[in-house]
Amino acid sequence: MNRTVLIVGVVLTASLVLVFFAALGKDPQHIDSPLVGRIAPEFALQAVGSHQTVDLSQFRGKPVVLNFWATWCRPCWDEHPVLTAQSQLLAPQVQFVGVVFQDEESKILDFLRARGSAYPTLVDERGRTAIAYGVGGVPETFFLDRNGKIVAKFEGPLSAETLQNDVRKAMAP
Repeated sequence: MNRTVLIVGVVLTASLVLVFFAALGKDPQHIDSPLVGRIAPEFALQAVGSHQTVDLSQFRGKPVVLNFWATWCRPCWDEHPVLTAQSQLLAPQVQFVGVVFQDEESKILDFLRARGSAYPTLVDERGRTAIAYGVGGVPETFFLDRNGKIVAKFEGPLSAETLQNDVRKAMAP
């Protein structure tokens, strides 16, 4: 056998093994958000029930946990108690904000009455805010630092531990 062919074969095989090993355990559906490290897109949305306009910029100066969700989303139901408890635990140092899209206000109000509410819940009627943030599904949560820069994004239902880890990133000087 030709020694050169053998060496090339070993190098190619080793390269493929390294590529497959590097991809092991990664979600093929997950795409890192290009917004992480950038200032969060601004928005002004109406609060559920009161219809008061809430502007993201009014929370500058404190970290923000921005959670996109919907009442028809089962994982959102699962994470809601975590968000509510952590919001109460971390207030007033951290501001939590819920953004609901592809949903009806009456269903949102029923959900919040039954499951509790501890922070502003806003309605993204046309989904423009979700589009601006590149939300592909719910729940998705963005963590903003005091200056409004996105420092982390999490897709799926949050555990208390994951939420606290990302809040620490948002609180870092």
